[in-house]
Amino acid sequence: MTANQAPAKLPASAIGAAVVIAAIWGFNFVVIKVGVAGVPPLMLAALRFLFSALPAVFFVKRPKAPLRSIAAYGILLGVGEFGFLFTAIKLGAPSGLSSILLQSQAFFTALLAALFLKERLRAHNVAGMAVAAAGLGVFALSSGGASGGMTLPLLLMILLAALGWAAANVAARTMPGASALGLMAWSSLFSPLPLAALSLLVEGPRAIGAAFAGLGALTIGALAYLVAMSTLLGYGLWNHLIMRHGAGRIAPFSLMVPIFGIASASLAFGERFGPLDVAGAALILAGLLVHVFGGNDHRAKRDER
Repeated sequence: MTANQAPAKLPASAIGAAVVIAAIWGFNFVVIKVGVAGVPPLMLAALRFLFSALPAVFFVKRPKAPLRSIAAYGILLGVGEFGFLFTAIKLGAPSGLSSILLQSQAFFTALLAALFLKERLRAHNVAGMAVAAAGLGVFALSSGGASGGMTLPLLLMILLAALGWAAANVAARTMPGASALGLMAWSSLFSPLPLAALSLLVEGPRAIGAAFAGLGALTIGALAYLVAMSTLLGYGLWNHLIMRHGAGRIAPFSLMVPIFGIASASLAFGERFGPLDVAGAALILAGLLVHVFGGNDHRAKRDER
């Protein structure tokens, strides 16, 4: 496909898969809050990626990609995204608001893909981002007023987590021949050691030892969800969609994560949401539709002439 050709419309199966992933990742913020209550955040992230790699790497072939690319993806995702995200939530970042702010990765992804991969940004892409950004802003104002606790350092940590996720998205796009599940399993080998080292340095062996000594069923269940649902299934399928349809077209679906995240936080922790949250969700959905579908019909008609 040349730069002037219109991309094919996303099939319904891809849209459905992306929505399912958004639901899994939305509930993930509730699971993270439960998990970091029992295990220090950096160590929890290390365990997440350790069990995502083992024993999977013994049964899944190494992806057909340079080892340095696989390692870069693992470090960007494991340390860059989840190291910052888990720590921010442990330090008091509200789970609902965190699920919203993390979705700035969609904008970072599209911009990084345009800069490094030469994926073209069209007018409707920019318009969709602007509408969705307005929705995120409404969500942030609403949740910030209701939940509080989002200090500037925590906000910066969430934005750094979003940048790490975006960079991982772009790294995945550079490995089109790689197996999605293989990439997730093998790249996870490169996250546990740096995360564990940071945990020992920042959180300390005493806190880690106490967490392991008092490990309960709820914490184990949270870790199992993080490994099986969020990492192997969620990111494996996410990578498949990005490799097949492009980072800039798939990443905006993550803008639906806050809708599921806010709902999950409300059910699990009693976090309230009102008219502003509904308005924010509507703007995010509208922006997503414009970003993904806007301009397709127009370009198709133009190409038929």
